[in-house]
Amino acid sequence: MEKLEGRTAFITGGASGIGFAMAKAFAAAGMKVAIADVEPDALDAAVAKLKAGNADILGICLDVRDRNAMEAAAATVTKAFGPVHLLCNNAGIGAGGPMHETTYGDWDWTLGVNLNGVVNGMQAFLPGMVAHGEGGHVVNTASMAGIAGFGGMGPYNASKFAVVGISEALAQDVAHANIGVSVLCPGVVQTNIFNSQRNRPEDMPGRERKLSPEDEARLAEIIANGISPDQVAEQVVEAVRQKQFWIFTHPEYAQLVQMKMQAMVAAFPPLPEGVAPLTPPG
Repeated sequence: MEKLEGRTAFITGGASGIGFAMAKAFAAAGMKVAIADVEPDALDAAVAKLKAGNADILGICLDVRDRNAMEAAAATVTKAFGPVHLLCNNAGIGAGGPMHETTYGDWDWTLGVNLNGVVNGMQAFLPGMVAHGEGGHVVNTASMAGIAGFGGMGPYNASKFAVVGISEALAQDVAHANIGVSVLCPGVVQTNIFNSQRNRPEDMPGRERKLSPEDEARLAEIIANGISPDQVAEQVVEAVRQKQFWIFTHPEYAQLVQMKMQAMVAAFPPLPEGVAPLTPPG
């Protein structure tokens, strides 16, 4: 989607981190931007900062797990700004721990936000994006944890692997409508995702996990050494303009991905004589 100026973007998880950085970047490119977030105070502060740059900004307090609220958000944005051209399903939370220690609350909350939040965004906005006929783009935020599984992150891995698969299917489904799709797979970014427990619903309890001071210091160091959300947002804007599907932010993961793919290919049995290999669709 080369033309951004004057068009409308909707971004979930837009009050902080990658979502806020994307809002700044797309507003700077001349888009009308609606941001949604579950934290009302953070949302108000983010809207104020964005409006200070004389951008057309709308803030919507939203729990992405709520289908009805997402449908209402789509109607509100369309009424305020007109047809939506860019949908960024970005809201996400992190709940970790070994799978033999996870609770149903861990699973329900993680999948509810990270996976169902994406589904709800697509259900609410995609029909209108296809119908208005002006083309557009969808950015789904996954993670390197959606490409490779990491111990202690089972529910998070499951949610992000699902987002990658959904995005691959979506790209084929909406190509006819001139709607591009990108899946964002960052590594460690300087965000508050490791502090997600502040927004955890009371009806989805998890096992109490207290980090040692050493582990807390190690985690803080890892986050501090991550890349900035603004760097990620720059790549996202370029990917939208270029209709680039994969958005990888951390080149140090490339060898890990290559080794995984090589191991997968090596595990296939030989192709029987007379059977043609499948080729990618499109």
